[in-house]
Amino acid sequence: MPAGINFNLNGNEMLYTGSPEARLLDVLRDEYRMTGTKCGCREGECGACSVIIDGKLANSCLVAMGSIDGSGVTTIEGYSKTARFAALDKAYESVSAVQCGFCIPGMILASECILAATPHPTEDEIRTGISGNLCRCTGYNAIVKAIGIAAEEGDGLW
Repeated sequence: MPAGINFNLNGNEMLYTGSPEARLLDVLRDEYRMTGTKCGCREGECGACSVIIDGKLANSCLVAMGSIDGSGVTTIEGYSKTARFAALDKAYESVSAVQCGFCIPGMILASECILAATPHPTEDEIRTGISGNLCRCTGYNAIVKAIGIAAEEGDGLW
């Protein structure tokens, strides 16, 4: 069996044979061309590089490849093929929650994690859930409203 790191990326089994110390962010973008995962601060402060690892939101800039052996990783590219994404996309669009778009892949994945954990979150729960994702354009109110709309209209999805 070849040495390497086995993981599932958006439903596909992968074998990564590079450095186990490489950042997941860099490998996703450079090796697998998952450019929806944005490179923001490289310090875990902005959330632009957010992915879902085994059901939990993670800043991929802080994740070493060696730590994901056997894990499932979902990027915005994989998530965008789901009914849950469609519901969030529609809700974000309905309140013009997207401006420049740089934060949105991470924000959408944060939204998924919020709704997966609490299908009918309060405004405070939504604000806490997105607190690790910075947005310089929207002021957050439209994003918070969009997540609430997705919770109401996507009943049964989460």
